[in-house]
Amino acid sequence: MKIMILMMIGDIVGRPGRTILREKLPLLRKEYEVDFVIANGENAAGGNGITQKIAQELFISGIDFLTMGNHIWDNKDVFNFIEEEARMVRPANYPSGTPGRGYQVIKIESGISIGIINISGRTFMNALDCPFRTADAIIDKIKNSTSIVIVDFHAEATSEKIAMGWYLDGRATLVAGTHTHVQTADERILPNGTAYITDLGMTGPMNSILGIEKETVIKKFISQLPVRFEVAKGPSQINGIIVEIDEQTGKAQKIQRMDIKEI
Repeated sequence: MKIMILMMIGDIVGRPGRTILREKLPLLRKEYEVDFVIANGENAAGGNGITQKIAQELFISGIDFLTMGNHIWDNKDVFNFIEEEARMVRPANYPSGTPGRGYQVIKIESGISIGIINISGRTFMNALDCPFRTADAIIDKIKNSTSIVIVDFHAEATSEKIAMGWYLDGRATLVAGTHTHVQTADERILPNGTAYITDLGMTGPMNSILGIEKETVIKKFISQLPVRFEVAKGPSQINGIIVEIDEQTGKAQKIQRMDIKEI
């Protein structure tokens, strides 16, 4: 059995998230002998969206591929490069004609192909196309091209994420939730070989509320008035997972959480 080692990193928030990745990711790749790194980058530009310059910074830091989410359009620079950037996907269940790609099948350095799918949930989020039917359609398209299928399910409700995990058990290699920025402790291999976690967590400032300055968010909850959110400062963290995958079958063999904090 030949094993591929995948690292998947939770939502990168602003400069603090980018900085800790630049400093620590090359060493983490060596420590875990990682073959491929996927990260969610929808909050990488000041907490809202992404720019071409920041995407390139993340690639240079050691990330191989970026998934996105509902904040994909928050920074308008994305429209200048999303069509050409083959190392990035946005949620596949946006309407037909939306810029960018919802999935990609790519060949990694070792020579094997992997499929990467980005899907948005609908519970407490925008009413996009059905994420479950979207996943069905894409997996049917790519199943003859690769046995390894990675799904970033960018969703709010834990129930919807768990449902997706069970729905794709045996058809996806990994279903990893993003969006809520709090790492869950329910990582497991489902009965038919799919690795699952409800949320990867957040890569960014630790002493914050989902990456944002605490005082600002608390003020909004108390006053119910509009406030300007700012990315928090201080020590940062990297949240994510390491998954060991059988290259031939596409089944996950092991999943472990990664929670690295600056001291």
